[in-house]
This record gives sequence, C-alpha cells and structure tokens, in this order.
Amino acid sequence: MKKYAKPQAYAVETKDHRYAGTFEVLVPLPDRVKPHRLAQQFPTQQAAEGWIHSDEGQDAIAELFAAHKPAPVKAGNGKAGKR
Repeated sequence: MKKYAKPQAYAVETKDHRYAGTFEVLVPLPDRVKPHRLAQQFPTQQAAEGWIHSDEGQDAIAELFAAHKPAPVKAGNGKAGKR
C-alpha cells in the first residue's frame, strides 16, 4: 500500500445488537481514531461492498471527505528557545 494513499471505505458486520446480521460501511478519516460509520444497513456484505463501488456510494464517501476538516498541525513544542 502506498504511504500517502487515501484510506478506503470497507464493509463490516454491524456490532449493534439491534441490527444483528446486517452490515455497515466504515470510512477511515485522517486525524480521527475511529472510522466514520455511514448511516445505512445492508443485508449482506456483498450488498455493502457493491454500494461502496456504486455512484451513490462514491458520492457519499467523497462528500464525507470534503466535509471533514483535519485538525490544524501545531508547529514546534510550544517552548521558546533562548539564544
């Protein structure tokens, strides 16, 4: 995998017991520890992966990346140096 490649969305089984047996799409975002869950349930993993590659899925993922604003990078360690 390329070092600076954009993270890819993936499908996993839903952990929420209310939706047991369904699958959801997770999208890893930069500067975020947990991946973002898209609010939609799919009956099978193949259906979830098919949605990821569909036009609707690609648009939803692109909108999510566009809306995500990474945290500003802090320069230095905050200590003033003496010379």
